[in-house]
Amino acid sequence: MTGMKSKGSRKSKPPGTSPGIPVLTGEALPSRIHAIRYTPATIEESDPHDADECVSLISPGAITWIDVQGLADVDLLKSLGEKLKLHPLALEDVVSLSQRPKAEDYDTHLFVIVRMPEIGDTLSTDQTSLFIGPGYLLTFQEHYGDCLGAVRDRLRKGKGLMRRSGADYLAYTILDAIIDGFFPVLEAFGETLESLESEVVESPTRGSLERIHDVKRDLLTLRRAIFPLRDALNSLMRCESEMVTEQTRTYLRDCYDHCVQILDMVETYRELAASLMDIYISSLSQKLNEVMKVLTIISTIFIPLTFVVGVYGMNFDHMPELRWRLGYPLVMAAMAVLALAMVWYFVRKGWIGPGMAPEPGLQRRMRKGRSKSKGATSGGARPS
Repeated sequence: MTGMKSKGSRKSKPPGTSPGIPVLTGEALPSRIHAIRYTPATIEESDPHDADECVSLISPGAITWIDVQGLADVDLLKSLGEKLKLHPLALEDVVSLSQRPKAEDYDTHLFVIVRMPEIGDTLSTDQTSLFIGPGYLLTFQEHYGDCLGAVRDRLRKGKGLMRRSGADYLAYTILDAIIDGFFPVLEAFGETLESLESEVVESPTRGSLERIHDVKRDLLTLRRAIFPLRDALNSLMRCESEMVTEQTRTYLRDCYDHCVQILDMVETYRELAASLMDIYISSLSQKLNEVMKVLTIISTIFIPLTFVVGVYGMNFDHMPELRWRLGYPLVMAAMAVLALAMVWYFVRKGWIGPGMAPEPGLQRRMRKGRSKSKGATSGGARPS
């Protein structure tokens, strides 16, 4: 399994650019806005067209979630930043598409960056930015579509704490959904590694090597997304901002635990992928050794036969055996007996024949070990 749709070209911000100026560092989709405004008793959804409509939805007594998918409209970002008094450095990070996950406290609002896993032809992550302010949550995503459909459904149904809690709890549910999105990806990696293990042990090919490299690269991408997220969640739990309530901090600790669990799984799979490379090299060496053993045994069998033929191929006059009527069949029979004796000796030593195959008990232990490894890495995965 490797997979994700193309993200387009990435470029760096021009050196010397003034800080706080949003500069798009990659290809971007046209911006789409969807807003959800809710109270414990009501919920309204709309598709604002500009920043003024977005800001007009924010009012006391209600929580407003403004979700912007696609970052092509930098003017929209600047306008929202001016009207909601968002920090310019945070706005700059929104369109800098190579940011690490982090959490920053800007007094009037909290800013969080997290990377959402996406699965397609290759593996990549979608940068998602969250602004948590008084009575609102503003999110920016690189692409259309996400793993937050369940969050929107929970808001619409009005069950649980979401409709009765603040914007910080809504931010928690989004972070929780994004973190949960890593578990199916890791389960797919577990299945891929298991199939690769059987493949490199039984019949390694050049394709096996390429798949191992793909898995190692994708696991590194996941590690870069989840490792700094752990630190970001820790910062949110410990920050003294009034934007995060004690109730939400408790739930953020649960997110932190899941993040650590995912990181442990990623590290385990990276170690397995590295060991697969060693197994691949060992399997190729073993295969080459078996070929060389067969060729050596064949050569060893024919060496004495060649010697016998060479002796009787000399053109000396005084070689009595050359005049015997039964000389030819006796020599051929002796050569056959000699060859069979050597083959029997090699089989008895276990150099060729059934003695070369692994013992059935060993094969069972290998399968049992793979099953235990899979259970240890995927048994703790959080159900969706």
